[in-house]
Amino acid sequence: MFMFTGASHFSSMKTDLAAMVPPPLTGALWVIYITGVLELAGAAGLLVPGINRLAALCLVVMLLAMFPANVFAAVNGVTLRGQPATALWLRTPLQAFWIAMLWWSASRSRPNVVTRYDAAGV
Repeated sequence: MFMFTGASHFSSMKTDLAAMVPPPLTGALWVIYITGVLELAGAAGLLVPGINRLAALCLVVMLLAMFPANVFAAVNGVTLRGQPATALWLRTPLQAFWIAMLWWSASRSRPNVVTRYDAAGV
């Protein structure tokens, strides 16, 4: 999901996404580029053992920080590719779902890896 949404920040949708950003930064493409890079980096980080927990937590923070843009877009009738932005009654539980999944992936315990030395009792 984050690869798809992050990539959209560099597509023809970038100006629509910039319109979602609340004032005083409404229309600022640099905000869209930065959040796109952060989403792509977070998506890649989820796949890397050792930093996947940090990536998940950073994506949670980013989702929370970006939620006001979703509220702004829904309340102010911002369109994405000519269609209305996702309604808050749908966006809010979706956002909560992704936050919960990221939190779960960051906090679940990992099994211990047994090396051949551990198995031999060394």
